[in-house]
Amino acid sequence: MSKNQQLQQRKDAVFARGMGNMAAVYVDHAKNNEIWDVEGRRYIDFAAGIAVVNTGHSHPRIQAAVAEQLGRFSHTCAMVTPYESAVALAEKLVELAPGDTRKKAIFVTTGAEAVENAVKIARAHTKRSGVIAFNGGFHGRTNMTMGLTGKVAPYKAGFGPFPGEIYHLPYPNEYHGVTVEQSLKALDELFHCDIEPGRVAALIIEPVQGEGGFYQAPPAFLQQLRTLCDQHGIVLICDEIQTGFARTGKLFATEYAGIEPDLMTMAKGIAGGFPLAAVVGKADIMDAANPGGLGGTYAASPLACAAGLEVLNIIEEEQLCHKALALGELMNKRLSELQAKYPHHIGQVRNLGAMVAMELVHNGDVEQPNAELTRAMVAKGIEKGVILLSCGVRGNVIRFLPPLTSPLDVVGEGLDLLEQVLAELI
Repeated sequence: MSKNQQLQQRKDAVFARGMGNMAAVYVDHAKNNEIWDVEGRRYIDFAAGIAVVNTGHSHPRIQAAVAEQLGRFSHTCAMVTPYESAVALAEKLVELAPGDTRKKAIFVTTGAEAVENAVKIARAHTKRSGVIAFNGGFHGRTNMTMGLTGKVAPYKAGFGPFPGEIYHLPYPNEYHGVTVEQSLKALDELFHCDIEPGRVAALIIEPVQGEGGFYQAPPAFLQQLRTLCDQHGIVLICDEIQTGFARTGKLFATEYAGIEPDLMTMAKGIAGGFPLAAVVGKADIMDAANPGGLGGTYAASPLACAAGLEVLNIIEEEQLCHKALALGELMNKRLSELQAKYPHHIGQVRNLGAMVAMELVHNGDVEQPNAELTRAMVAKGIEKGVILLSCGVRGNVIRFLPPLTSPLDVVGEGLDLLEQVLAELI
């Protein structure tokens, strides 16, 4: 039995079944966009820890920043005795967030916490209770965020009931025939049939859906939502947890629409792999919660804040927004060539920067999702030495999230392996 198999047996014996793992690949070390397992096998990483290590695995500057902080202290609780790194990171984030309105920030530990707190802040500010989310959206695994999430399996199945006064709308999706007009009409019907606008605290949306399938909200739709939220006094929350920190070619994907959210949730790529999340928003809204109403024991971890400050420096100095665009262009070109070769199996290739997706279907038909081929590709990719992720409400999308620091030649090598995977499965 291999060492990976031995470790998987040990894990299965002590981990709850619900916390599964995609592959029995146990990591020994990783560098930039390459991972080596405990048996010495190398893998090209198209996952980046699910869009977390945008700056690559084991970036030396992040290692140095965290080591320096660890030499001084690892934890005091920012709500008891704070420290300068947390203040400095908040200063940078409120400066970099879209829009000219004065902003404030809070730090928590996970993306789900950020979403929970954004809803709390919106309710405190508006004195309302209703929240609107979208089909296909993913916002976390806590009870509130599962309620907001618009994808049942595996995130919601068997875990209800969920909080009340959560309403879902169709997310505009040209490939699946959902127009902006249809989504806006559904919102209008919601206001007439289920909840009046004056009882809605917040509307939350991912500018590009993550788990839902990497579908981009048209800029015109986000602009219309901004107008409607202003009209009705609703807090517009943009969930940038997967799209943020240069992933899409801009620091935040919302920038493509030219709007200013009231609140933004941030996590994943914020700190190069250290647990950190944030809510950043308009100061008058952020200040609605009473002192002590927001926070957490590990919120604003000094190690994570040191990493987060260095992440922002790396994004700027290594031009990661530009690199995200170059990665996206390369991957879209190569995947589009595969689509031309296998038109009955690859329904669509799409990307926004280095957030790249390939949707798999039967007979070239959007209405016939091919989840079986998707699962087989992920498994075969591991055999070949390339780490792939799936997503989509129907489980038929391969998503690509390479570290933004990835050398293009290594990405090309990974795409060659992907082509081999397809050739062997089709």
